[in-house]
Amino acid sequence: MRLLLTSAGVKNTSIHDALVDLLGKPIAECNALCIPTAMYGHPNVGPGAGVWRFISGRSAEPMCELGWKSLGVLELTALPSIDEEHWVPKVRETDVLLVSGGDALYLYHWMRQSGLADLMPTLSETVYVGLSAGSMVMTPRIGEDFVGWKPPAGGDDSTVGVVDFSIFPHLDHEMLPENTMADAESWAAGIPGPAYAIDDYTAIKVTDGTVEVISEGHWRLFPHGA
Repeated sequence: MRLLLTSAGVKNTSIHDALVDLLGKPIAECNALCIPTAMYGHPNVGPGAGVWRFISGRSAEPMCELGWKSLGVLELTALPSIDEEHWVPKVRETDVLLVSGGDALYLYHWMRQSGLADLMPTLSETVYVGLSAGSMVMTPRIGEDFVGWKPPAGGDDSTVGVVDFSIFPHLDHEMLPENTMADAESWAAGIPGPAYAIDDYTAIKVTDGTVEVISEGHWRLFPHGA
């Protein structure tokens, strides 16, 4: 699986070009599935208008509106109640998964419950595009600062761990006064491995284990979590 881990979607030309490079063909020739699940678990988003804006391509964080050949919805909370034969082939056939922001632990819970987390290692030709929590869920730890929703059985801040670094998104966002570089540094001190703080004009591209920062904004790597 190739990854494009963004803070706020495909916000600029550099991130757009990185996406096309990962796809290996024009966006207009690619089939996409969007995953809005993380939004339901976040108290400031939840079900309703925010989910509709994401799916319909009317949000301020471009993902679904990029001109895909086809666009479907993969709702992870529904998958445990249907047979795998009704959804696994669709995932295998798609070119790209577009995963919204929201609550990272809620998303992780449903990735595991649905079976998507177990399927991911077999999706070698699929491109995964994450937005905020959709990016954070692919890391090994999100950090206690980002723990909101908690699963009924309890647990810590661990997530899928496809990559070996953690992500602090929305760095210096004007509507998030708690997301300064100083806040990111404090967060990173609690992360046991490498960690990136990225703003909304930055993304992290991962191809065959090679990590590349794509940015028209600003970011910082904390090499050992501090």
